[in-house]
Amino acid sequence: MFGTSGIRGEFGEDVTAGTALAVGRAIASEGNDHVVVGRDPRETGSLLVEALSAGLRECGANVARLGELPTPTIARSVGWYDADMGVAVTASHNPPADNGLKLWHPDGSAVVGDAQTAIADRIRHARYEFAPWDDTGTRHRFGGARGRHVDAVADAVAVDPPIPVVVDVGHGTGELTAAALRRLGCPVTTLNGVTDGSFPARESEPTAENCEQLRRVVAATDAELGIAHDGDADRMLAVTESGAFVPGDTLLALFARREAKPGTRVAVPIDASLAIKDELAAVGADVTYTRVGDGYVARRAAEAGVVFGGEPSGAWIWPDETRAPDGPLAAAKLAAMVATDGSLDALVADVNTVPISRRSVETDRKAAVIERIAAAMPEDDDRVTTVDGVRVEVDDGWFLVRASGTEPLVRITAEAREQDRMAALLETAEGLVTEAIETGSVERQPVD
Repeated sequence: MFGTSGIRGEFGEDVTAGTALAVGRAIASEGNDHVVVGRDPRETGSLLVEALSAGLRECGANVARLGELPTPTIARSVGWYDADMGVAVTASHNPPADNGLKLWHPDGSAVVGDAQTAIADRIRHARYEFAPWDDTGTRHRFGGARGRHVDAVADAVAVDPPIPVVVDVGHGTGELTAAALRRLGCPVTTLNGVTDGSFPARESEPTAENCEQLRRVVAATDAELGIAHDGDADRMLAVTESGAFVPGDTLLALFARREAKPGTRVAVPIDASLAIKDELAAVGADVTYTRVGDGYVARRAAEAGVVFGGEPSGAWIWPDETRAPDGPLAAAKLAAMVATDGSLDALVADVNTVPISRRSVETDRKAAVIERIAAAMPEDDDRVTTVDGVRVEVDDGWFLVRASGTEPLVRITAEAREQDRMAALLETAEGLVTEAIETGSVERQPVD
């Protein structure tokens, strides 16, 4: 039921009002008496919020309704309003037909691990603790969360001198970023700023292809930075002043290098580039690897000595501020970096990148595909890691195949110090996935 980012899938098939009702019942039955609820602008969001709220209230929880807000605002609100848990009704970067529910702890981190398993178990066995008819939960609206988030970003960051920025809201909830940057003194131009859950101007995920308009506008103006969000503004990716899209691994390396000090660590998932490790080694710091998913990165970022966490997909976590991936905060942090350190083009050029490639293969049997590939790997070989998919390390690189936690896809990543070797590793990984899908099995594999 739960993937790397909560529950997510096509509305009416994978995610229904019944799903939301059951999640609400389970959260309240786990003893969460006060729950904040918000959503992104998807067309089905209001329906799911109603069903979720009904499930929470009939099992005794009081519901604070936040309305349409960025997911990081909802995550921060759990602590702000002294709630026990928060729920964002969102499918983040997924297509408009999808929706989902993501759960949040009071410290701003996503619910993963045992707490998530307990909720899933209650749903699976329909073990709910219904409140008496005269003691059901209340429902009320909480205002002010948006302004409080703007204040938090402005208090945490200084952009000196202010720089002109273009923000592609992508028809989602990320207009808050423009408000925060303006508060910091930056002249801001917004693109696709009208909220619309069908995302008419571009797909929600802020990829290089989907950010073509942003790239053109930044290159044609005096803007020193372009910012792009997904539908719920938890992700943030960027465009340089010349209109070049900054790959997520490069941006992760820049943030990591800026935050790290000698002896500290940065939390990254196992699909992150070796470039991050290289950049940190230059300042006497190191990486600590996690499963893919911001909840796992946030949990590691809570450990002593971990100063930052991030994912190449565009999720950035400053644990001293919040353990939620916070797109508006990340945008302000990047603007501050450009203001003090100079051209983003130059900063990007200074990162020693390593050839890396990512592919996705669509399949409705993603779990079975990974199981077949894992079964074909040598036993007791410490170069093979199965903590999240199957990662195979070789002397000069690695490849990873894993089931997407949010879509019906198998994700493939390959990296090596030389371009040709990276391409060969990618071909090997793609071949394993194709074989597993087409034949239902994979021949025993050597690791070399």
